[in-house]
Amino acid sequence: MTTAPRIIDGGIGQAYDRACRDNQPVFVPIKVYTDARGWSIMNQLTGVLAPEGQVNYSAIYPAVIKAWHRHERQTDFWLCVQGHLKTGVHRETDGCTWTMVIGERRPGILIIPPTLWHGLATVGPMTAGMIYYVTRAYDPADPDEERRPFNIIPGFSWKDLNP
Repeated sequence: MTTAPRIIDGGIGQAYDRACRDNQPVFVPIKVYTDARGWSIMNQLTGVLAPEGQVNYSAIYPAVIKAWHRHERQTDFWLCVQGHLKTGVHRETDGCTWTMVIGERRPGILIIPPTLWHGLATVGPMTAGMIYYVTRAYDPADPDEERRPFNIIPGFSWKDLNP
């Protein structure tokens, strides 16, 4: 059975602790500040940024599925700022699987603690843009990443991406 990640209103630090403690993803809704000039998302990772971490941006083209992979030591914080992404997270030890569409219409940060398989795919016809923070910078000499094919998680489908 696939369910949505737990939603935690409040501080990102508290949500991070909860995700790691419970070994499951959590979603933290965020406030978008708007005025006549446009919109902003501010101070989202205060309290979790660390010198060994890394902030990245990724553009994911339509119909692309980036799944599945996991990390032994790293936590991911995903914030989709353009378009929409279907996310999947899977805990192999008991078969729990979570999914949620995140993006412009559901702004927030999905926190994925270590050892959980995770992936994403664009929803709809436009490129999705994601800012993400990882608690350990990428090391090409010793990557903290294990990969599997996108269709390997029983009962999880990426088919409903372009309604």
